[in-house]
Amino acid sequence: MSLDPTLFGGEFLVVIRDLSGGNGSEPVERVRGFASQEHANEFARRYVRDSLERCRARGMSAEQVIEAWFAFGEDAEVPGGWSSGADIRAFAEAPLRDAEQRNWRVLDPRRHDDAEDEP
Repeated sequence: MSLDPTLFGGEFLVVIRDLSGGNGSEPVERVRGFASQEHANEFARRYVRDSLERCRARGMSAEQVIEAWFAFGEDAEVPGGWSSGADIRAFAEAPLRDAEQRNWRVLDPRRHDDAEDEP
């Protein structure tokens, strides 16, 4: 199913949820301002990968990593686009070798907003 991005004011959107339940089922944040669906998808994918890697401890099995992520991690999805269900098992089974795969900050559209505010 593909949603029309104009439903969100012409912007692509990433919804972030705290899996620990601290905010119930409500998102903790909605990130807007992505240039394209691909931009939003890659941001969400890297955000989840970073969250999962922060839950990983030495010697954990893939199943233990997933359990820890569901207990303490954060999920991100793009309505009508990428969701973690597509990749979470593969992420848990293969620890990162390249830190760039979890660098969501470089893709964060809010980063550009902050730069415009500086004198």
